[in-house]
Amino acid sequence: MGDRIYFVYILTNLHKTTLFTGITNNLFRRIEEHKRGAGSVFSGKYLLNRLVYYEIFRDVKAAITREKQIKGGSRSRKVDLINSLNPEWRDLSLKWDQ
Repeated sequence: MGDRIYFVYILTNLHKTTLFTGITNNLFRRIEEHKRGAGSVFSGKYLLNRLVYYEIFRDVKAAITREKQIKGGSRSRKVDLINSLNPEWRDLSLKWDQ
């Protein structure tokens, strides 16, 4: 199969009112799409363009399973997950050289 890497990620908006969980094989490209409002209809509607959490996987099936697990969880579980690695809810994509 190759050495593909997959990312499960969570986005929010400026006011942290809405969360979006997604999966991609190119996190840089996908976040740029979200920032342009082209990532998805849902993320565009709610201005979800701040990357606050992500996980890395080498197995696509594991990534899909994890995405479903996060999506199926409550908002409070997602908030706890974000807080565990990014308690200040910083936009993690801002540290990338673009």
